[in-house]
Amino acid sequence: MSPLLRIFVVAGAMLAAAGRAAAAGHGPVFGFATPTLGRGGWSLDEAWTCRAGDNQERPQMLKTMLSFGVTENLQLSGSIPLAATEGLGAARMMSAMSSDREVEVLAAYRFQRRVVGIGGRQESTVAVGATGPLERQRNGIAAGPSIEASIATGYASRAHYVWVGGGAQHYLDRSSDRLGESLLLTAVYGYRPPPLRTEAGRPDLRFFIEATAEDRASDRVAGMEVGNASRSVFVGPTALLLHKAVGVEGGVLFPAYQRVEGGTSTEHFRVAVDVSYFFWLR
Repeated sequence: MSPLLRIFVVAGAMLAAAGRAAAAGHGPVFGFATPTLGRGGWSLDEAWTCRAGDNQERPQMLKTMLSFGVTENLQLSGSIPLAATEGLGAARMMSAMSSDREVEVLAAYRFQRRVVGIGGRQESTVAVGATGPLERQRNGIAAGPSIEASIATGYASRAHYVWVGGGAQHYLDRSSDRLGESLLLTAVYGYRPPPLRTEAGRPDLRFFIEATAEDRASDRVAGMEVGNASRSVFVGPTALLLHKAVGVEGGVLFPAYQRVEGGTSTEHFRVAVDVSYFFWLR
């Protein structure tokens, strides 16, 4: 079964099982955001991603993430890849999930929240985490674990959503090799048209424009750089549909700027689809 087909199978199963729980703790597809799950809330995400390169490269990944709301402002998450294909250089596509074959754990804490006007709020969230590789080598480089940290701040109301954030992922040495660290900045603007601002229990559809900018350092072999650093800026439209206990979101990003070294192919677009199911264990 292809990764894309698996996404639709999982989506169908979630829609069939959806209860009347209100979806919470969900932000945009690619960028950093501030929402966290409510206390005692759980979410199960199934994400499919694809990148398209110059030479018909089409690396894809199917990844599962489970999140839990410890308190109203503290959320724990863990993700693991189910299937992946190779191709193109390293890149961080989605802020909430690594794009590599590695187990990832994250703790997000919303440390600031205040009401702004009628129905609006301004929030800030910080996250820290770590990854452990599921492969000994990645593109010929010994793959080690990593540590990561990010911060996001923004404003959300019934009609408008604005988030900006940044994060860093630093890999540790393994057998004198080290994967290149990543610095990621994102910006998101979202809008919910008046006809979609309905009462609770109705489908909730939101549209976003997202931008990501990544500076990826060169890998090292035996302490020497191999010359495969890259910088990129991607921009594109995404959308999020929430209904009862299910969230479905997806979108595409196109390159606005790319600089790659070491003969690595440039990218034509990035696609991501994520299906979420929110639930509470009693």
